[in-house]
Amino acid sequence: MNRFVVQSIALSAFASPMVACTPPVNSPEMAQTEAGAPCGPEALIEDGEDNNNQVIVQDGRAGYIYTYMDPEGTTISPKAGSEGGIFEMSAGGFSSAYAMRMSGTVANAKIVYAGMGLNFTDPKDLYDGTRYKGISFYAKRGPGASNVVRVKIPDVNTDPDGGVCGNCYNDFGLDIKLTEEWQQFIIPFDKLKQEPGWGSPRPSGVSVDKMFALQFQVKKSGPYDVWVDNMAFTGCAGGTPAK
Repeated sequence: MNRFVVQSIALSAFASPMVACTPPVNSPEMAQTEAGAPCGPEALIEDGEDNNNQVIVQDGRAGYIYTYMDPEGTTISPKAGSEGGIFEMSAGGFSSAYAMRMSGTVANAKIVYAGMGLNFTDPKDLYDGTRYKGISFYAKRGPGASNVVRVKIPDVNTDPDGGVCGNCYNDFGLDIKLTEEWQQFIIPFDKLKQEPGWGSPRPSGVSVDKMFALQFQVKKSGPYDVWVDNMAFTGCAGGTPAK
């Protein structure tokens, strides 16, 4: 057999099969995927339009929105729940009247953070989201503010209230980059990962059947100004991809 033919056969045996690439989480194509397909109105978590601090009460959800921060000098507005703050919406959402917003300055220390989140239930308890495959939302940042935000889901294995973790708070999440213009992000649950090097336990993925909350967190020292609107679950059975 010709040497060239033999080499070609050998190389083809080790060639990697073609794998379809997953669209970026901020691309319109994500809505065409199984995990990103939009669901019905029952999947809407919060759009801010009732101008209060509670999520939309439906599909077993009735939790409240809050902010939190480290004790190292970080500032946050609206005032953190640990300091008696009650979350307030901000005027000017994505083509709407209101949106969730947090702003302030992250301190310069070893472990610093500022966050904004919502519990799925009230009283706080585990929420079963197995009928869904991901989450979507619109987000942007204010001028001159930090552009990296971590989207994360505290669950039974990472939140102390789950009674499982020994080294808690390393929630499954994904870092995204914001611009000063509204963008839609669609994040499948299987894209969420724990941060490397810490946390116990370290399961293979987020426990979608036992979720506590959805949070948006910044860790970079300096000013931040994060806006979030129209949070919803995606990929439910019978979801219809966007045209």
